[in-house]
Amino acid sequence: MVASHTEVGRVILTDACVAEGAAWLALTEPRFAVALDATGPLPLRLRTDGFDQLLSAIVSQQVSVASARAIWARLENAGMVSEEAILSVGEEDLRALGVSRQKAHYAHALAAARIDFEALRSTPTDAVVMTLTAVKGIGVWTAEIYAMFSLGRADVFAPGDLALQEGARLLFDLPDRPRDRALREMAAAWSPWRSVAARSLWAYYHVVKQREGIR
Repeated sequence: MVASHTEVGRVILTDACVAEGAAWLALTEPRFAVALDATGPLPLRLRTDGFDQLLSAIVSQQVSVASARAIWARLENAGMVSEEAILSVGEEDLRALGVSRQKAHYAHALAAARIDFEALRSTPTDAVVMTLTAVKGIGVWTAEIYAMFSLGRADVFAPGDLALQEGARLLFDLPDRPRDRALREMAAAWSPWRSVAARSLWAYYHVVKQREGIR
């Protein structure tokens, strides 16, 4: 059900893997049992890995979901979603497709970095984050999300995510939303299933938001 590697730890591959992690969390921390009662089974949410996933993350920064989808569709239609394609054109060509000047620069930086994405599959998570954040335009949140969903790492968290912070506040009845460092420390107790804990907090946040209109 779950792949394992001495350096990368457990890797989530199937819905059964997520269910195993959710059951462990519910036994370890009763609040997660409450969350699971509210949300039901948690989603797998696995994605492919590679250059296009990080390019899409750059395109999606600080714009609405609809805008990001529209820009990404233009890039796909123009064949501009590979390293070679990005490096073959100038930043102005990307801007003509709706990419901002800054993001066009980031796209070129990512392509020029020539990351060995296949090698990342067997690279420890901390080293994956270091490799990706060395590229201008890739922050810790993006790198951790990539490790979580494109590499399927079972024990990675993204405490800088505002929805995770709010989900933790709601589930644990905290007076304030925990910030990055505090939530990272809090999540240490959820190892080795921190990425499943993240799925649970996201799901719980959305359930409560829909029920109570929380913004």
